[in-house]
Amino acid sequence: MDSVEVATEERTPLLNSEVEEILPTQSDAPAKPDPIGRRLVSLDVFRGLTVALMILVDDAGGAFPVINHSPWFGVTLADFVMPFFLFGVGVSIALVCKKIPNKVVSTNKVIVRTVKLFLLGLILQGGYFHGRDSLTYGVDIDRIRWLGVLQRISIGYFLAAMSEIWLVSNISVDSPMSFVKKYCIEWVVAILLSSLYVGLVYGLHVPNWTFELPSTNSTLSIPSYGGRAETVQCGVRGSLEPPCNAVGLIDRLLLGERHLYQRPVYRRTKDCSINSPDYGPLPPNSPVWCLAPFDPEGILSSLMASITCFAGLHFGHFIVHYKSHAQRLLLWSMNSLVFFLCGYIVQFLGMPFSKPLYTLSYMFLTTGASGFLLTLIYYIVDSKGFRKPFILLQWMGMNALIVYALAACELFPAAMQGFYWRSPSNNLGIQICGAG
Repeated sequence: MDSVEVATEERTPLLNSEVEEILPTQSDAPAKPDPIGRRLVSLDVFRGLTVALMILVDDAGGAFPVINHSPWFGVTLADFVMPFFLFGVGVSIALVCKKIPNKVVSTNKVIVRTVKLFLLGLILQGGYFHGRDSLTYGVDIDRIRWLGVLQRISIGYFLAAMSEIWLVSNISVDSPMSFVKKYCIEWVVAILLSSLYVGLVYGLHVPNWTFELPSTNSTLSIPSYGGRAETVQCGVRGSLEPPCNAVGLIDRLLLGERHLYQRPVYRRTKDCSINSPDYGPLPPNSPVWCLAPFDPEGILSSLMASITCFAGLHFGHFIVHYKSHAQRLLLWSMNSLVFFLCGYIVQFLGMPFSKPLYTLSYMFLTTGASGFLLTLIYYIVDSKGFRKPFILLQWMGMNALIVYALAACELFPAAMQGFYWRSPSNNLGIQICGAG
């Protein structure tokens, strides 16, 4: 979705471009084209760069832990990928939903797209595919992972799109005050969601909890359950540490610990790995929670992540209502700086940056970084017109879901490994993708 004037070539973020869009009727379409140009190429490039960055950190993160996800607190290069995705989704929604001829029809379309994206994420990351080193597939429903990257994006997309359809005022924007009045209810929703997150994180009491250590099925080399149970000692309130936070508590209560991610990033902390910040053997006397599950795309953290979509909406609204390059660049830069500084202020007040928890400080910091990056790309690509060097990234952004599924989710190398010569170890995946 890349047109300033919401044209028929618009694309829904991370969905097939052939599905119908939330478009204005012909009579509602603007009489005059945008003087700057109809296509916002910078948004395609932004999304393409995000996908490329995801592939980079997934493939090189193991060799270079400094760019891999932070083990718990802090921010590394990989920790910007998810916010970039969510921010781009928000910007896209603002352009697609510029005109809503029929709110009920638009709502139905959003629901259908949300379900499609959620189900695709369930297939790709629920455990059905076993990765590039396995020729097996299938998942035990008793331990399927319900949430993941695409599921989180679908949640943010749904909340932001519903707000854009139902909560935006019909007043025309002819001044900064009218701009605020038109979209103020959306920001009220964002503030309420943020307050709910902070209240639950610091207010919920986390009791002691137990989990089962998975054993490995010798035939399929996949985890099975029925091993010994271990107890994690908590009994605290307001902890942000790996074993006893409210984010994990809510996921265990609502999803069940068997349905969470079984190889959480905190296994790379010093408490859980002698090779920290990389994965490695457990240190002597390591705490039992090092083997416990935790979902980095859980319920409460996904609600907080949806705020990044709302911030993207805000930046998209500037595209809709401000037509000059200078205005957009100035407003984006100012807002990015505010978000960025708020991140450090919240961290100074005691809430550290944490991607697994998607803390408020992390949301502010990464939203500011998203805004700065989009501003820079917009200046180079749309304002100055230097587009040819970014053709590949533009194509990746226009086909983000396909590239994500084939490369980031390793469907392509996994499929290539199904073709081998005499021995499964001598397969096309190794020859083409270096897999194995």
